[in-house]
Amino acid sequence: MPARKILTPPAAIDFEAIREELQIPAQYPQEAVAEAEAVASTVARAGSAEADDAVDIPFVTVDPPGSMDLDQAVHLERSGDGYVVRYAIADVSSFVTPDGPLSAETWRRGATLYSPDKSTPLHPVELSEGSASLLPDRERPAVLWTIRLDASGEPVDVDVRRARVSSVAKLAYPQVQADADAGSLHPSITLLAEIGELRRQRGRERHAISLDLPDSVIVKGPDGHWTLELRAITAVEQFNAEISLLTGMCAAKIMLDGGVGLLRTLPAPRQDQVLALRNATEALGIPWPPSVPPGDVIAGLNGARPRDAAFLEDAMRLLRGAGYTAFDGSPPLRRGHSGVGADYAHVTAPLRRLADRFATEVCLSLHAGVPVPPWVRSALGELPSAMGAADRRGSALAKACSGAVSVFVLHGREGEEFTATVLQIEPERDRAIVVLHEPPVRANCPPDGLVEGSVIQVRLQSADPATHRFVVEPTVS
Repeated sequence: MPARKILTPPAAIDFEAIREELQIPAQYPQEAVAEAEAVASTVARAGSAEADDAVDIPFVTVDPPGSMDLDQAVHLERSGDGYVVRYAIADVSSFVTPDGPLSAETWRRGATLYSPDKSTPLHPVELSEGSASLLPDRERPAVLWTIRLDASGEPVDVDVRRARVSSVAKLAYPQVQADADAGSLHPSITLLAEIGELRRQRGRERHAISLDLPDSVIVKGPDGHWTLELRAITAVEQFNAEISLLTGMCAAKIMLDGGVGLLRTLPAPRQDQVLALRNATEALGIPWPPSVPPGDVIAGLNGARPRDAAFLEDAMRLLRGAGYTAFDGSPPLRRGHSGVGADYAHVTAPLRRLADRFATEVCLSLHAGVPVPPWVRSALGELPSAMGAADRRGSALAKACSGAVSVFVLHGREGEEFTATVLQIEPERDRAIVVLHEPPVRANCPPDGLVEGSVIQVRLQSADPATHRFVVEPTVS
């Protein structure tokens, strides 16, 4: 890897230099953009002859504020003592020719990558934020999942097919949460909390492992500079995620029943990992009866409490090793996702993840009883590697941007003391991981004498904008 470039010191943060160093694409190739524009015009005029007309269903989208790459639109209703979940997913295959320059570029990218100042899209913005996005008051081609649930929230019937849809509202999480708190949710998602909570209960029965930890996010501060803010996942975000998880589990079942597909997989925790977590729990004083699985203990914790946060940090080790598993014929030996507690597939974010487009096409074909297209079947074996590379690029970008902002907010405060929570002790690496309370910066420091879950004082020794490195040390009491 080339030597790190010196970024603009503390008056600004040069995210462009970070992207350049990590070889994140700066421009979308013109030939791919031209193809996207030409295909978008054709799709807008003709649509798909096989698509059903579902434009009268009042779908809404629910996303982070400012999002324009809208993959999913939802409509929920009651049916007898059960429910009907309709989930419209952007039909990206209607816009991408399998052997064209646009498809080739999506394979090189693998996924949309997010920096604080901009996103690097999987597809040209002409598609991802334009003609393929499920923007309100515009007819769009979609893949429509219709999932009927019983009174307990378990699926009893699943249908998936192409359709023309039209969203009636573009909603953002903060306002939806405020509406939920006030009991005034949009009519299309009035049942979101009810269905979401039922699905969370079913997840606990599957012993799913869900780590909904508060996280440090990069935001623009009142002064216009980038800073860090501790943000917890809201209830409506969790409930909305349950709709996506439900769809992914239904997709996995279709593919496993049909003998071909692409699963999102995560191996079950090894016995030694669970034992290590139990030992950590004993030191923290968190009750864990012998017969209770890890996911059930995690479900009862609150990441805002220092002791619980330390446990959840340790528990993240149980969720390492996620990947994709392609199969064609017999079901794969590696098939489950221990975080979900079930077989699972990615099909709900095709504007932002390459794999979703192919897994969706498999589901459409199998459900309709027609052969899976050769261009899909032949690509399945290559997708795990392509998605793994995209995941690594995304992780490196997020880490580099977080490091740059952390140094930015700490620079000039050398010598100051900060309150911090000890999240994890790593004796093998001779370090402790702590998170400052304000600003919410994660840092490494010497582990001597520290206890996981404790609240301590640390002193900032240095913060170098040129290297994005900073050093904190526990103060001597």
